[in-house]
Amino acid sequence: MNDISPEYFQFQVRTEEESYNLDAVVMRVGSDWLVSIQGGEKPHIGAVAAAQSRPSLKGAEAVSETASVLCFPGHKEDVITKEVSEKLASLLEAKVVVTAGIHWDDISPEGIQRVIENSRILISKIADKIRS
Repeated sequence: MNDISPEYFQFQVRTEEESYNLDAVVMRVGSDWLVSIQGGEKPHIGAVAAAQSRPSLKGAEAVSETASVLCFPGHKEDVITKEVSEKLASLLEAKVVVTAGIHWDDISPEGIQRVIENSRILISKIADKIRS
């Protein structure tokens, strides 16, 4: 992980798609990870998820994850925070906390799907950056 102290490592990533791009700030906290995802017109915290890797129930050689989610009333980011935290916890075999605040006025169902797809792109970008 470069020449940065293994106890503290921080970076930013951004999707670069045609629309509904997302930004993430990622920070290593000891052996754990904290991710803040933002997108749209009004930065905020709409949901928080905490996930931890664990041995899979399918067998000792597989890794799975467990997550808890808190979503503030009227917000829908819980789907994204849960998926991102679980995938990263499993990939990194670590505890991961993800916050998200994503808002575009009058977003269409297709736009919502694009945001979800972009959140999956963020997972890959984050994992690639950590592994580099």
